[in-house]
Amino acid sequence: MSKSLMMKSFLAALGLSAMALAAQPAAALDEVSYGTNWLAQAEHGGFYQAAADGTYEKHGLKVKIVQGGPNAANRALLIAGKVDFYMGGPLGDMDAVKQGIPLVSVASIFQKDPQVLLAHPDAGVETFADLAKMKTIFMGKEGYTTYFEWMKKNFKGFKDEQFKPYTFNPAPFIADKASAQQGYLTSEPYEIGKQAGWTPKVFLIADAGYGPYSTMITTTQTMIDKKSDVVQRFVDASLEGWYTYLYGDNKAANDLIKKDNPEMTDGQIAYSIAKMKEYGIVVSGDAETKGIGCITDERYKKFFESMVSIGVEPADLDYKKAYSTKFVCKGVGMALKK
Repeated sequence: MSKSLMMKSFLAALGLSAMALAAQPAAALDEVSYGTNWLAQAEHGGFYQAAADGTYEKHGLKVKIVQGGPNAANRALLIAGKVDFYMGGPLGDMDAVKQGIPLVSVASIFQKDPQVLLAHPDAGVETFADLAKMKTIFMGKEGYTTYFEWMKKNFKGFKDEQFKPYTFNPAPFIADKASAQQGYLTSEPYEIGKQAGWTPKVFLIADAGYGPYSTMITTTQTMIDKKSDVVQRFVDASLEGWYTYLYGDNKAANDLIKKDNPEMTDGQIAYSIAKMKEYGIVVSGDAETKGIGCITDERYKKFFESMVSIGVEPADLDYKKAYSTKFVCKGVGMALKK
């Protein structure tokens, strides 16, 4: 056979191979689900961003966001294997360890818990410690048994007599200048401003030293053992989504949020994003140098020990089963911050 014929045959074979490859279906996306802890909002924005702009698909994933809410049971769905990931937190994860339930948090989107205490602007409260002067502090039961116990141990003057149940109605606080109220940084201050016509003073409990991670990516040990690559890709894509949501074009994500939660407004979304940035909820501490989502042994241990000191967790708890650092702190997505 001549060299010319050999070349033609070779090129023909290449062409057939290329057509065969083109005819093959694209690699199937791995389908996973992420259950949030409440109705769609800007505080979930990075996940919606990754879903809206194709970031999850780029990482070989088809992701379904399962919206939380007052009647949702997404944590139970994770335990039952009905969702693959859940928006958990360290206290829930440590409770799972106590119950022998193998849940593991693999990333923490919020470096600071957005829980706040609010005071009237003219009540003479200038520092977090000044809140001890308030006659009443409206709190939920969970806050009363966790961060309020921490406050009593670490600051003078806080006492059980101040506690009154918070029913998610700010009217009693608005009416009582001698009271304080718990809230979520991105929610209650905005709503109180609209209802009362004045802006409450905001004290982020995290900035006073209360140090839990928040808005975590929690999964099962089985998922980590059997599908570690899927876990890594979901984490990486979500972190990229958060950088884009906070620092890039987030319109598509916000449209998805409002589709899932029609009561959400543009004003509330803008307020939430601004406050997350102002207070360093997502990007602060370790996340500034190691990327969004970072979890460290030192930080987790410090929080665990603080919970032991107030009797919330037993000292012999194997708390390290509650989290993993292997999927984060690698600087993923940092280049997207503009």
